[in-house]
Amino acid sequence: MIVWLNGTHGAGKTTTSALVQQLIPDSRVFDAEKVGETLMDITPGLPWTGNFQDWPPWRPLVVETARRVLDYTGGTLVMPMTVLVEEYWREISTGLAQHAIPVRHFVLHADQDTLRGRIAGDTVLGPNSPFRLKYLEPYAEAARTWLHAEAEVVDTTHLMPAQAAQQIPEAVKS
Repeated sequence: MIVWLNGTHGAGKTTTSALVQQLIPDSRVFDAEKVGETLMDITPGLPWTGNFQDWPPWRPLVVETARRVLDYTGGTLVMPMTVLVEEYWREISTGLAQHAIPVRHFVLHADQDTLRGRIAGDTVLGPNSPFRLKYLEPYAEAARTWLHAEAEVVDTTHLMPAQAAQQIPEAVKS
């Protein structure tokens, strides 16, 4: 099984995924961003599109990597990864379904003011990361048009990461 943690940058996916992994027996965290980083390391570089998710190889490589890891280890993969383009989510989720891999798709949501506050106080990427800020509106649009209908929404606006993490294994068990 895959527990996919979606949501915009600053919503708490990375922090929450580590906590969820501790709460779900026989689980591992697989950050699909590492697949993108591998593609970015190709030299000479692939034609730049602005986001590695736009590269056609990224999506099937995420599916194939997840499938191979699950075939090897069994258990559950906890995957923290922002996917805001519906077509890309469909490609990934359909690919996983073709391999009979069940996916529980969660969106870690917070209101725009909370997200801006978290981004302003980020000690990892630095305060007011332009990268994170540029995804606030695309996230809001995806949330309005398809994303919240496709996933189980965990509103993290007033939750600590451990509180948000606790909700996910409880939902997976039910």
